[in-house]
Amino acid sequence: MTNDEKRKHSRIGSINLLNYVYCDENEEEADQGMGRTLNVSESGILLETHNRIDPSHVVCLTIGFREDVVDIKGRVIYTKENTRGLFESGIEFFAMDDAARQVLENYIQAFNTQTAL
Repeated sequence: MTNDEKRKHSRIGSINLLNYVYCDENEEEADQGMGRTLNVSESGILLETHNRIDPSHVVCLTIGFREDVVDIKGRVIYTKENTRGLFESGIEFFAMDDAARQVLENYIQAFNTQTAL
């Protein structure tokens, strides 16, 4: 990471399909959909979706990592439209249980081992 890097954890390139639900400030479901991760770290993901996700909403993600599926909550740090007309949102994780954290850590470790070969 460079000195200008603000992330606590390095990101690995990863394309995983996921389901997301986001809730408004009253914790009411505002929307849901499918998306995919473009990269992932222990503290967040870059999520690509067809719809813009409002940064004021909490996002509940159900992510498939190989055979495992985990539920993780996050907040939108930024959203931008890419050149293909899709939206990329940086999501910072803030709530996951120990089992989800372990699956995420195992996935990142396996990916790093695979890319080192």
